[in-house]
Parts: sequence; C-alpha cells; structure tokens
Amino acid sequence: MTTVVLADDEALLRKALAALLPLESDITVLAEAADGAAAVEATLRHRPDVLVIDLEMPGVGGLAAVATIRAALPGQVILMVTRHARPGVLRRALKSGVQGFVSKSAEPAHIATVIGVLHSGRRWIDPDVSALAVMDDCPLTDRELDVLRVTGEGYSVADIAARLHLAQGTVRNYLSNAMQKTQTQTRHEAARYAREHDWI
Repeated sequence: MTTVVLADDEALLRKALAALLPLESDITVLAEAADGAAAVEATLRHRPDVLVIDLEMPGVGGLAAVATIRAALPGQVILMVTRHARPGVLRRALKSGVQGFVSKSAEPAHIATVIGVLHSGRRWIDPDVSALAVMDDCPLTDRELDVLRVTGEGYSVADIAARLHLAQGTVRNYLSNAMQKTQTQTRHEAARYAREHDWI
C-alpha cells in the first residue's frame, strides 16, 4: 500500500486522480489540497509515502511548498506534475530534491506507475519533460534569475535585497548583469525578457 497526498488547484483533475489512482494500483489518497499552503499542511500532518503536487498553483506555488516541506521533512518523496515544464523552473525543481516529474496530460495508470517507482526509491522524469531540461539556453546565473523573479513581482531594489537577504549593491550588480545579458534597458524589461524565454 502506498499513501499519497494530492495537491492541485484544478479541482476536476485533482478529484479525478483521487478517484482513479486507487483503481490503478494499491494507492490510498490520504488528503487533497487546492493550493501550496494546504499542500504543506496536509503533507506535514499525514506524512504520505509520496506527495503528488502541481508545479503552478495560486498563492504558495509548488516550488515554494516543496521548499517548506523539504525543510521539515527532508526525506519526503515528491512527484511534481506540470502542464508547462519551463527549463529554468524544471532545473530548480530538480535541485530542490523533487524525485519525479510527469506531464499533467499523462494517463492515471502512468501516474500510478510512477508513484510506485518513486516509492521504491528510484527517480522518474518523463522523456518529454527531460528533453526540455536539457534545452536550456539561459545565460543568467541562478542568483540573477532570483533577482529578476522578485523584480517581476514589482518590488523595489531595497525590497528585493530584504527578501533575498542580499545587500542592495549586490542586487544592483545582479540586475546590471542581467540587463547586459538580455540587452535590455531596465530591470523590468529584463524580467519580462526572462519570462518570455521561459527562464523564470
């Protein structure tokens, strides 16, 4: 028996998986969550064998939820599902310790199989998802991407520095580097450029 917590903001998809996974394999769904905050709470409370979590959710997103869960439960097995696996986001998910990645368009039987693979201690990345990961042409460093990500949320340099625990001068250097590499005039243009190229 494999226990699972399902986290996805698309209620129809989440409920369909909750109904179908137990039919496909020896899986018990302990709880469902509609956003990242609820996913953290349900995972910490139920300690499932595998957390199945959507990458993109409102409020606390999948990656932020994974980071919080990892800090509390370093051994938690995590399967991330996504409709749009952008290369930069995929790299960050894998760095954060996510063991598996599947497309949202996958059949429930396939997702059930992958849950079993992860529960047995192995990893799984769907071929179409892994192809995206290696097609990464981003010239920006992880820190430059972090700064642009927060810039894109409308924060000032002082706010970015506070949120990322960096000196304001360091933030300005990262922004300057990012603007040079993207050949843009402002930090907001650089952030938009990075988003349009699926780097953040």
